[in-house]
Amino acid sequence: MSGAKLSLFEDFFNTEEKKEEREQPLVENLVTPLFTPNAEMVLGKRYLTRSGDGEILETPSEMLWRVASCVAGAESEWDGDTGQWAAVFYNMMARKEFLPNSPTLMNAGKELGQLSACFVLPIEDSMESIFNAVKNTALIHKSGGGTGFSFSKIRPANDYVHSTKGISSGPISFMTVFDHATETVKQGGVRRGANMAVLRVDHPDIEQFITVKQDMGLLNNFNLSIGATDAFMNAVDRGEDFSLVNPRTGEKVDSLSAKSVFSKIVDSAWASGEPGLIFIDKMNEANPTPHIGEIEATNPCGEQPLLPFEACNLGSVNLSLMVRRGANGYPEVAWKRLEKTVRNAVRFLDDVIEVNKYPLPEIDEIVMGNRKIGLGLMGFADLLFRLSIPYNSEKALVLAEEIMSFVADKARQTSTDLARERGAFPNFKGSLFDTRNLPAMRNATVTTIAPTGSISILAGCSSGIEPVFALAYTRKNLLDDGDELHEVVPEFAKVAMERHFHSAELIAKIAEKGSCKDMEEVPEDVRGVFVTSHDISPSYHVRMQAAFQKYTDNAVSKTVNLPSDATREDVAQVFRLARQLGCKGVTVYRDGSRDKQVLNLNSDKPGTTEEPVRIGPRPRPELTRGVTRRVRTGCGNLYVTINEDEHGPVEIFSQMGKAGGCAASQSEAISRMVSLALRSHVHPLEIASELKGISCHRLAWQNGTRILSCADAMGKALEWHLKNGDTDNDERLENEPDTTIVAKENSGSLPLINNLAGACPFCGGPLKYESGCVSCALECGYSECG
Repeated sequence: MSGAKLSLFEDFFNTEEKKEEREQPLVENLVTPLFTPNAEMVLGKRYLTRSGDGEILETPSEMLWRVASCVAGAESEWDGDTGQWAAVFYNMMARKEFLPNSPTLMNAGKELGQLSACFVLPIEDSMESIFNAVKNTALIHKSGGGTGFSFSKIRPANDYVHSTKGISSGPISFMTVFDHATETVKQGGVRRGANMAVLRVDHPDIEQFITVKQDMGLLNNFNLSIGATDAFMNAVDRGEDFSLVNPRTGEKVDSLSAKSVFSKIVDSAWASGEPGLIFIDKMNEANPTPHIGEIEATNPCGEQPLLPFEACNLGSVNLSLMVRRGANGYPEVAWKRLEKTVRNAVRFLDDVIEVNKYPLPEIDEIVMGNRKIGLGLMGFADLLFRLSIPYNSEKALVLAEEIMSFVADKARQTSTDLARERGAFPNFKGSLFDTRNLPAMRNATVTTIAPTGSISILAGCSSGIEPVFALAYTRKNLLDDGDELHEVVPEFAKVAMERHFHSAELIAKIAEKGSCKDMEEVPEDVRGVFVTSHDISPSYHVRMQAAFQKYTDNAVSKTVNLPSDATREDVAQVFRLARQLGCKGVTVYRDGSRDKQVLNLNSDKPGTTEEPVRIGPRPRPELTRGVTRRVRTGCGNLYVTINEDEHGPVEIFSQMGKAGGCAASQSEAISRMVSLALRSHVHPLEIASELKGISCHRLAWQNGTRILSCADAMGKALEWHLKNGDTDNDERLENEPDTTIVAKENSGSLPLINNLAGACPFCGGPLKYESGCVSCALECGYSECG
């Protein structure tokens, strides 16, 4: 390594080494946390305690002390020094070496006190069980958790229902009930609920489940995964049929070609990113307490297999800080610092179980019996940058196994030490540890690789074990005449400065593409190290997931990103390789696939030679009657006029409160097309349904309703008109405070590569798919999964 390159790490090494020298295990020696502007914004939006009026009541330091002191309170159960451990926990978080999952940061030390992110709820084949699960889901979402379900026990559609002498509507119809319930429950004002739906591949309704989300309007609060059995995957390999089994009777009802069903799964995943695969038998092989129950489902992002009614609390170690200067002057992993952090983090997570307030007694019982925790990692891509190791290299795969093996070993040692101090988890007798004559553990599982969308922003590092999304991107500063500001991955900026190839023009060029892959002005060795998610082949994505899975108790959350021109066979190869390498599940996302509606066109089928029927609009009547409604949008007030004739609504006119501009022209275009559809006998509610939910980069609220865009405003206005007539309290609307949410310094754009997925409802920036979840690519803090 050249002297110039080495000097990149001087400040980092010196700061970290001096910091470790200063550390003393004293309560009064507390570190002052330093957060980036992005992190401070996320803290204010999601984590800092507020008054009933929305006023922030605590500083970041006070938040961390609230969490640390609450969790350390568990130490008193074993006569531990709660003050000293509170300081240890606080400093570990303040230095950003470790952070727990979002509910712990949000709720520790507060009345709610629910600190876990991951839950699985059982659903049996009865109305009582189904709607009890809906109620319990609402309680969990309200407390900040995400839920997973297996719908595999529900009898298939059109099956006999003895109690009513009728027929069943099937599991998918009940999924929509959970979806609607989730939509109405806002988690603590800062998190919207997330769900995972699992259906076994041998369920008779599996083909409908595979394709259900090709309609982009359905089950938007769910991730979907197929519970793929070994029998099914073996049948795929051998080209054989497999059996469908009615869960009500346990009897075979049909058989299908395994290859045909697998192809349908591949087609849907290629088209929409869903469903993913869960290798359910592989998960149950690693189930540490099979005598307590069978694993049927996972949490929303797939990394936490759980028994029915089980919960797990997670946390992640920041690998970007685990670097030191070796004896030869080269950067290397700081193994001692990593061990210390892992040991303290395991103790922290075990203490969380003691102070946690679970929303249901059934959850409390099984959590206390198994005491599962999930320690994971974040900042892996940053670590590779600092070690000058390409993500897509054999060296990176070896390092991944080395690090995860080390973390797992130290975490298990700590759990064993805690078992001697506090006792083994109560369900230890009969567990895999017991039957295999392994040492007693305090926790049935200790490691999980979870997505870290929000907490990685707080830590100022890359997310989970994912590669970076883009090396540079552009923000528009709307407060300063719309100037564009280019932001760049700090490690890349350092290298560019030290190697003397940094320039504003280069950064702007990289911001346009996201990657420096084909830029000759960037040295070849730098291009090789600083790779982004789409510079990496699908096989390396899968191999990296498998490398971490090899030493992870639970599972690994990771998305295999595919370019837009990826084929269905590419997806099939990812699924096969993931199973071959021992992954417990796999999710793919092909660029732009979520923005496309899958259409089944009949015109190419043999024998369809008839001309399509064309419907013309009825003439506009000379006389119409109507009302005008003002709807507040993120682009200003939109005045929507709905006129009727004797057949009902016949036309819509719209006008922006401020004339001109793109929004005004687009709203006029939408109005003309809606009017054409109305006069062509399309049902008004169908039109409203199509318009509602379309979002842009600016949001607004009116009467407690979120207005996502001008199109959404027109759809809601039409729906309100049909349901309520022309009654409205315009005086009250005019006197409402303006609660329009507009994008300010965080609005901007990323290069149109990678896994973009619409506009962020917080800041207006683009969304990305990563680790099985949707989050803001500009890292403003928005995440569908927390």
